[in-house]
Amino acid sequence: MLADWNLLSEDLQMSLADAALARAVETLATQAEVLAAEMEAGTLVDRGGPAALRLFAAVIRINKKHQLAPAGHA
Repeated sequence: MLADWNLLSEDLQMSLADAALARAVETLATQAEVLAAEMEAGTLVDRGGPAALRLFAAVIRINKKHQLAPAGHA
C-alpha cells in the first residue's frame, strides 16, 4: 500500500477524490433528512426547517450528478 498520496497516479487520485466527494454528498443529504424527520417528530424545534433541509438534500444530490469538470478545464 502506498503511504503517500503523491505517489498515486493522477487517475487514481481523481477517482479516490470523486468517491470521497460522492460519500460526503450522501452523508450531508442523509443528515439533512434525519434532521428534518427529527423536527417533524417534535424532538427538535421546527421553524420551517424540514422543508429547507429536504431542499438542501435535493440540491446537493442534483449538483453531484452534474460532476465538476476536470481540473484545468475552466
